[in-house]
Amino acid sequence: MDPIIIIGTGLAGYSVAREFRKHDKDTPVILITRDDGASYYKPDISEAYAKDKTSEELVQKSAEEMAEMLGATVKTHEQVEAIDREQRQIRLVGGETLTYGRLVLAWGAEPITLNLSGDAVEAVHKVNNLMDYRAFRDSLPDKARVAVLGAGLIGCEFANDLIGAGHKVSVADPAEWPLQQLLPKEAGNAVRKELAHGGVEWHLGQAAVGVHRADNGDLRVELDNKDSIRADVVLSAVGLRVGVKLAEKAGLAVDRGIVVDRTLRTSDPHVFALGDCAEVDGHWRPYVAPLMQCARTLGKTLAGGKDDTPGQVKYPTLPIIIKTHLCPVIVCPPVNKHGEWQVEGHGTAIEARFVDKSGKLLGFALTGEATSKRRDYLKEAPALME
Repeated sequence: MDPIIIIGTGLAGYSVAREFRKHDKDTPVILITRDDGASYYKPDISEAYAKDKTSEELVQKSAEEMAEMLGATVKTHEQVEAIDREQRQIRLVGGETLTYGRLVLAWGAEPITLNLSGDAVEAVHKVNNLMDYRAFRDSLPDKARVAVLGAGLIGCEFANDLIGAGHKVSVADPAEWPLQQLLPKEAGNAVRKELAHGGVEWHLGQAAVGVHRADNGDLRVELDNKDSIRADVVLSAVGLRVGVKLAEKAGLAVDRGIVVDRTLRTSDPHVFALGDCAEVDGHWRPYVAPLMQCARTLGKTLAGGKDDTPGQVKYPTLPIIIKTHLCPVIVCPPVNKHGEWQVEGHGTAIEARFVDKSGKLLGFALTGEATSKRRDYLKEAPALME
């Protein structure tokens, strides 16, 4: 019996393996990963200081423990070089070839790399996994000056966490307000004000263009308005981009991610994808809740049902909880962009409704004390995919 091969041991890879094992205890499963295969909850990384956890303490199980729990083989520190769909094989760097019955792509997405000038670009950290976080945390002296490039979800969460640990944080972003891609201006400004009260220095409307090393060893982040930020450590958190080259080279359909239908099949019926690398029925949602919906659906599909009919993934109303604890945020992005924000509230308690021309709620954003109204909004908000 040819195995199910899963490329990736992040939350997507391990979750679909767990779900599959609930229905099938016997089919061989092989997971392949570039790193050490440790299981951890990735969202914990951006609030590890608040939870007083080191990178080692974030690990829930080792690769060996996961292999035993799943009755699977976990091949660590391996890189997939090519996918041969005709032969149903993958080739690893080094030449080893593995045959699959079905293949699951769960390799996530990679941080976007800014085009920066300067002699200290190599010193810029990007954190997208536990190894990245370990290197970043080890680089931080006590009461460090940290320049965060990016005022999106990850940048704001790290800023909140780092100031709570006593570091001095500066955040630069060409956007007018924090979380601009998710929140209307009033809600974004509520986050800006509260994090500023906590100690964050904002450089909004300003893009980083270079990172240089000063004579005294400081890092100097050059901004496009000729201002600069002095820092001990620089963290780039400007978003994610799916690496699609391997899938594209194999002839799979790609767009913003690897294109899959609601059964999570790619353009090849024997190849599936989920998580941050997958675009599900036109939706790319690199968040935990959609990923878990996909893992449950795909686990059943891979195991097969009584009639062997694949399941169809559904996305109910899936709010995003942003861990800016100084100003909590819950946002449910609009199901489409044909509407407008209606905002009320004052201070940090902002309620924002995104409605269409008829007044129907398409999405919402809540900040501060207004997050207590989450349940009321969830009852009214539409599902993304029913």
